[in-house]
Amino acid sequence: MNQHPTILVVDDDPRICRVLSRYLGAAGYQVLIATDGAEMRHAMQASEPDLVILDLQLPGEHGLDLARNLRQDSRVGIIILTGSGDKIDEIVGLEGGADGYLTKPVDERALLAHVRSVLRRVMDSSPVHASDDPGIVEFAGWTLDLTAHELKSENGEEMALTNHEFQLLKIFVKNANQVMSRDQIMDNLAGRDWMPNDRSIDVLVGKLRKKIEPNPHSPSLIKTLRGVGYKFTVRVV
Repeated sequence: MNQHPTILVVDDDPRICRVLSRYLGAAGYQVLIATDGAEMRHAMQASEPDLVILDLQLPGEHGLDLARNLRQDSRVGIIILTGSGDKIDEIVGLEGGADGYLTKPVDERALLAHVRSVLRRVMDSSPVHASDDPGIVEFAGWTLDLTAHELKSENGEEMALTNHEFQLLKIFVKNANQVMSRDQIMDNLAGRDWMPNDRSIDVLVGKLRKKIEPNPHSPSLIKTLRGVGYKFTVRVV
């Protein structure tokens, strides 16, 4: 999955498109807009989005048909967002391959929670290639074995990491010297469910700092950018 997942919103209501673009964009996602099935198919071919948020009542083609066609051709995440509260539509949509079904008006925090959940499933089901990870990387005197899940100091002593600490360090290493928002870290940190406004990322960063920073009270490796997120400010080789 891309560092900044791409979400395709398929809805012919300009107001809904503006609201979703603003909210999802603020959460760190790239947002594309399509107003019907033809525009959706063009966007799928041109941009290969990670998730589609799909209305049912669209001009020309019904959203349920589009959802079925998407699932036949792609493993993209699909969330149906519609004004229809019909239980039959919900059942048909989910049986047809949608990952979620929400009705308008939707609470923005609930939508974001669904988006994160579906994107994690998409990420977890993506095929893993041997070339995706370099195997062993080094930074600031540490050696991280991405295959064996081992972190060793400059003198060869192993530093024990929990699974979440290892996953967080892996995210930082693979995105060294790039600013990452808390939402982006949550999206890439598989294995647990996050709640809206969850501050557990800050706690996890604090625990990791205690293990790898020369001075955890004045961190030099994992920098906090207030109001933005974090930056892993070391050279990784």
